[in-house]
Amino acid sequence: MAQQSSFDVTTGVDLQEVDNAVNQAQKEIAQRYDFKGSKAEIDFRRADNVLMLTADDDFKMRALFDVLQGKLIKRGVSVKNLDSGAVTPAAGDTVRREVKLKMALDGETSKKIVATLKEAKLKKVQSSIQGDQVRVTSASKDDLQTAMALLRAQDFGVELKFGNYR
Repeated sequence: MAQQSSFDVTTGVDLQEVDNAVNQAQKEIAQRYDFKGSKAEIDFRRADNVLMLTADDDFKMRALFDVLQGKLIKRGVSVKNLDSGAVTPAAGDTVRREVKLKMALDGETSKKIVATLKEAKLKKVQSSIQGDQVRVTSASKDDLQTAMALLRAQDFGVELKFGNYR
């Protein structure tokens, strides 16, 4: 029997880079004229993988979110892995937005990845869902490279990372 090669499809963000981006965004907010005297702040809850944004009104919330997104992009963190909630009123005439970080593939995304690989009808390429990742196996490394290219071309709503290629 031929040796089976495989790779894992996962997603996630580097929490240290998110922390650095949040610190840079807070420095910019402290210096920007349009945020002088406002209650704009970003709270990074690392244990929960959540960013809490607080601002005076919707306009400042949009500006705050734009600053944060810009800093995340510059640090190499994909904004596809941000799950931003709705803007809700908070205490003291402020508004709040909860932004969750997607650290793992959810079941529906995993099923879409497996379905995409099956629809492509690549010869002898098998995929299976293993917890929060998808394992793709084949006897041919060329077929695995084709599968990677196929998955990169699709948009699953999250940044896909390929690891454990062997």
